[in-house]
Amino acid sequence: MATKIRLQRFGKKGKPFFHVVVADSRSPRDGKFIERLGSYNPNTNPATIEINFEKTLDWVNKGAEPTDTCRAILSYKGVLYKKHLEGGVKKGALTAEQADAKFAEWLSAKDGQIEGKKDNLTKSKDEVRKAALAAEAKKNADRAAALAIKNAPVAEEVVEEEVVAEEATEETPVAEAAPATEEAPAAEENKEEQA
Repeated sequence: MATKIRLQRFGKKGKPFFHVVVADSRSPRDGKFIERLGSYNPNTNPATIEINFEKTLDWVNKGAEPTDTCRAILSYKGVLYKKHLEGGVKKGALTAEQADAKFAEWLSAKDGQIEGKKDNLTKSKDEVRKAALAAEAKKNADRAAALAIKNAPVAEEVVEEEVVAEEATEETPVAEAAPATEEAPAAEENKEEQA
């Protein structure tokens, strides 16, 4: 029976996740399968890949043919590289210890790359957040300045009105004093006329 290592789709529209399965090549995509090997979630960044390494390597050695996407996933996790190294051991080009050392070195380098990508993503996310906060602070400062300008002329007009009112009150006593002096001689004239 021809077997394939392929993805089985799950999840809702626009948010898929996949099971990595071994299935007969004639069975439908989401149909019957022989064994589940792991899962793949492309919605996260970087994509989450969980695979049972030993079972997958066993199926690849038995001759199960991975689809293009599964081949990329298996290469990313190191299953195909491990198979390549085991082939070298069988041919006598490498010893088992050398193959294990090479694989461990490759695995540590790969983990370093993945961690580097995660760090870059968190740094860029922090930078975007800081830039957004700075933009928001600038926007708030501009709004506060606009409100201060809008409210400041009203306060100046009130001050000017108070100054004008004070000047008017200062002028009115002088004006009132003059008519009082005029009224006083008139009052004296009235008294003289009455007498």
